[in-house]
Order: sequence, then C-alpha cells, then structure tokens
Amino acid sequence: MNETYAAIEKRAARSARIRKFLTYLLLVFWALLVLFPFYWMILTSVKSYGAYNTEYIPKFYTLSPTLQNYIEAFTAVSLGRYFWNTLLFTVVTTALMMAVIIPAAFAFSRLEFKGKNIVFALFLSLMMIPSELVIITNFVTITNWGLRNSYLGLILPSVTSVFYIYLLKENFEQIPDELYKAAKVDGTSDLKYLLRVVLPISRPTIVTVVILKVIECWNSYVWPRLITDDPFYFLVSNGIQEIRENGFGRENIPAMMAAVVVISVPLIVLFLIFRKKIMEGVSRGGTKG
Repeated sequence: MNETYAAIEKRAARSARIRKFLTYLLLVFWALLVLFPFYWMILTSVKSYGAYNTEYIPKFYTLSPTLQNYIEAFTAVSLGRYFWNTLLFTVVTTALMMAVIIPAAFAFSRLEFKGKNIVFALFLSLMMIPSELVIITNFVTITNWGLRNSYLGLILPSVTSVFYIYLLKENFEQIPDELYKAAKVDGTSDLKYLLRVVLPISRPTIVTVVILKVIECWNSYVWPRLITDDPFYFLVSNGIQEIRENGFGRENIPAMMAAVVVISVPLIVLFLIFRKKIMEGVSRGGTKG
C-alpha cells in the first residue's frame, strides 16, 4: 500500500514538473515573440546605412554597430523640438487632468448634493459617444477660439476624462465610511481629508492613472495631427510621420529606427521605474471596509 501511494505521489510530482516546464516554455516563446520587434528596432538603429542596404537576407546581428543613425535622426529633422513639445504637452496635460478628475471623483464618491446620481449618469453616458464625434466638436471649438497651432489648443481637450473619474470614484468609495465620519467629527475639512487620507490610501491607483495618461499623451497622434500644421508645435508622433513621409525616412531606414528608439525609451524607462506601482494599482483598487 505504501509503495502504491509512493508511486502515485511520484507520478503526480512528475506531472507537475512537466506542466511547469511546458508553462515556462510557452512563456519564453511568448516573450520572444513580443520582444522581437523591439530587438529588431534597436538592431536596425545601430546598423550603418550601407550595411543595411547590402543585406539581401536580413541578419539578426551586427559586428559593427554605429551611433551615426541617432545623430542623423536629430539633425535631419527637428526631433529635439518635437521631443520637447511632447514632454511639455504630456506633463502639463497630465497635471491639469489630475487636478480636475481627483476633486470630481471625490465629490461623486463622498459629497452629497442634489442630482448627484443623475449628473454622474450623464457623465457616464458621454463614454458612449464615438471619439470621432468628440474630435470634430473639439476641432470646431478650438478653431473658433483661434487656438490652432498653439500649446493651449493641444492641451485643453485632454484635461479631463470620464473614464478616469469613474475609476477613481470607485476607488475612493472603497475607503471605509468610518474614516470620513471620524475626520468630520474632528473638524477636518473635505479638502484636508482628501489630501491627507484619500490620496495616500489611493496612491497605487492614482499612480496607475498618471502612467496611463502619460502613455496616452506621449502616443497621441490624431488630435495633434489635426489641430497643428506648424512644425514648431509638432509632437514626436507627428515628427515620426514627417520623417516617414519625406525622402529621408523612406531611404534611411536605420536612422528612422533610431528616431523611434529615442521616442520609445522614455516610456520604457517609466514603466521599469513604476512597474510595481502599476501592478499594485491594477491588482487592488483601494482599502475594503
């Protein structure tokens, strides 16, 4: 009987090892599949123009890497200017959005006022409107205000988000009511309660929202392309499109890839720095009462 139990345990352990091996094998395969485009982008960016054009069969390595493509990417077009515009647009838009959505989410989650549920339902209904219709409305409004080809015209339509207000509202509502009641008994104002209690508890979710908004702003293409036709206000997405459309981008693929690497690095670094906060914000929405 003992031998039978031992044999069963041995087979179970062997099956567990096989499943674990297959799982890791699948994960490694999937990781290689996902990361290969990034590897190819970086590899191409360090190949010389001549070496790239003489490769009839693409090589997965290079013996003579060069940084000349990065120099050409910054000198052929105003990539530095596009980079600065995108950084300014991202930082200002994200900061203004957080200043708008945090008080809005707190008001909907904690404050009591007439018609709150109706107003919030109307807010949620805006998510049903196609983004193309919103872009058309924003374009007409910004044009009528004379804000085309300006930083203000780029930033204004992106300073709020119904989805992020909803996300933070649900997060704030998970904070126990007893904390709010105790704070009010102590004479704490709503603003002080928001700053000293709600924000520290909800930090993972807030960091996640900030990161998502930064990525959204950094990758923004349609609205900047629509509202600006002056290269002085181009973002990196517009800059990459300009590089691709002119002769430089179509001929010098390695330099084009170098420009893409330069634009992608900030987002990759941002994720590597805040990856734990992002995962924590996604996995938990706050403190359950």
